[in-house]
Amino acid sequence: MKYVTVDELPSLRSPVLVTAFAGWNDAAQAATMALRYMTRAWSASKFASVDAEEFFDFASTRPTVRIGPGAVRELEWPANEFYYHQATSLERDVLILVGIEPNLRWRTFTSEVLELAGQCGVSLVVTLGALLADALHSRPVPLAGYATDGTLAEKLTEQGIMSTRYEGPTGIVGVLHDACRRQSLPAVSLWASVPHYLGATANPKAAAALLSTLNSLFGFQLPLGDIEEASRDFEEQVAEAVAGSPEIAAYVRELERRIDEAVEQEAEPSLGGPELPPSDVVLRDLEEFLRLRRKPDGEQ
Repeated sequence: MKYVTVDELPSLRSPVLVTAFAGWNDAAQAATMALRYMTRAWSASKFASVDAEEFFDFASTRPTVRIGPGAVRELEWPANEFYYHQATSLERDVLILVGIEPNLRWRTFTSEVLELAGQCGVSLVVTLGALLADALHSRPVPLAGYATDGTLAEKLTEQGIMSTRYEGPTGIVGVLHDACRRQSLPAVSLWASVPHYLGATANPKAAAALLSTLNSLFGFQLPLGDIEEASRDFEEQVAEAVAGSPEIAAYVRELERRIDEAVEQEAEPSLGGPELPPSDVVLRDLEEFLRLRRKPDGEQ
């Protein structure tokens, strides 16, 4: 590996590698929120990182300056970091890669990730993503996914996860899955659908849905109390915003009607038409309300 710095290679038991990347694959920050919660809840150990210099256009994805201890200005570069978690109660250990979708050299980036995965004995790769969709904040989070292995695909079906037949532009997640397929490394992709009218707001409800599904699929036994509480608080805040604005309430009611109608007819919801309030008004009002309700540290 040329571009991955390893502090110390852990000795792991046939680990699962779980990944998420901020950016195009991460609507409402749901996927990266899920994995950052996982690293905190498990107190996972960081052991490696990818050199940002080779994979980012810093004019597009800029480093940030923060004020550290003693009022010292600290520079933080875009990071893709590896963590691991070991527990005797789990059938196998877990690797976590969480970071930012690179701007450059995706094939090289993917090769570096899978080379480290191979050195750690990874037996399965799981990617998390989130997309804006015609979903509702008041209903369970729709999940979709796919797997490179027939047995894994059956597991997704058993969990009620819709199979995705998406064709079109992809992100680093799609490139990583293609590389896994070429190496005959089993891979699973899980995607949460978040309401398009909440796309600018971090969504802990979608993050909680992804984590709960990981627990069910792979027996991770991850404690979800805090993220589920954040999910309930988030849903209550959105409900309050909806109840307090006639325009927002009309928008959500009409969207709900069309989604229900589409489900009955087994068709895609039709969102055109003059009776649907302007989405830019709804988005602006919701974002302003939720911004004022956020905690000082910016977390829900």
